[in-house]
Amino acid sequence: MAVKKIILDCDPGMDDSMAIVMACKSKQLDVKAITTVNGNYPVDITSANARKVLEMIGRADIPVGKGMAAPIVRKTPKDPFSHGKDGQAENFLPEPVMELNKKHAIDLIIDIVKENPGEIYILSIAPMSNIAMAMVKAPEIKSMIAGIYAISGAFGLNRYAYANATGDSPQSEWNVYVDPEAAKIVYESGVKLVAFGLDVATHFDVNLTASDIEKLKRSTKKEAAFWLQAIRFVNKRGFEAYCTVIDCMAVGYAIDPTLVDTITGHVGIETESKLTLGMTVLDSRHHHTWTQLPVIEIGANADYKRFLQLLMDLVLE
Repeated sequence: MAVKKIILDCDPGMDDSMAIVMACKSKQLDVKAITTVNGNYPVDITSANARKVLEMIGRADIPVGKGMAAPIVRKTPKDPFSHGKDGQAENFLPEPVMELNKKHAIDLIIDIVKENPGEIYILSIAPMSNIAMAMVKAPEIKSMIAGIYAISGAFGLNRYAYANATGDSPQSEWNVYVDPEAAKIVYESGVKLVAFGLDVATHFDVNLTASDIEKLKRSTKKEAAFWLQAIRFVNKRGFEAYCTVIDCMAVGYAIDPTLVDTITGHVGIETESKLTLGMTVLDSRHHHTWTQLPVIEIGANADYKRFLQLLMDLVLE
């Protein structure tokens, strides 16, 4: 399997932190940069948290570019879900020593894509503000991006899609809800987009067995201890372990696309209605389809057992 060159655009966040661990420890991925954005927490915190994780796993060689501090046109909404006082499930990792890259995240994305035309996959596990603005600033990069794998949206494919809604409107997902205008730009960009909505990213089958927990407890890896604390943190608040690894689904797909079955559909982003703001509207009608809506791929089913085994193997490696 060929090694994929990726940019990981994130807003750590406990699950973003685990996605960084997963991506940077995989031999199938070449992480060219991590770019950070306002989302789960303000961008200063997400930028620090990304570097904390890289230092924890000994990958301070990967550049971190600090990006957008706010949505393109809106104020930042309040996240209904807390990742703790430190944004990392109260793991309280040491403050980072490594410095931020001198380039803004938008410019880092543009430059890396241009240096590697047709080779860069962007893993979008946060609001799409950085990616959208990179496309606006340098529209020529759109034809150079190999693909975007995003934790994005909710498509009503099963009961998890809306039961686990993470935005602050009844049927929204947080990454789209924070900056729906940015999502609209990316969805309509023509770049191949694979979106893993809450339908597959928040499935209750993404849970660890007692044996898995014991393996993590026996491990001397700092990332294993980090994950255990994150699980304890969400369990205390009445949530399942899937909350700690939502963003890892995009990384898992980048490593092994056979982990997720996808469907193709026309999808629009709601940017106006208060009731449905941030909703990813899938037009799945047999007739009268709005063909003017962009066509994307949507995660429909996942092999959760293999996904968790892959994640466990990389954490314990």
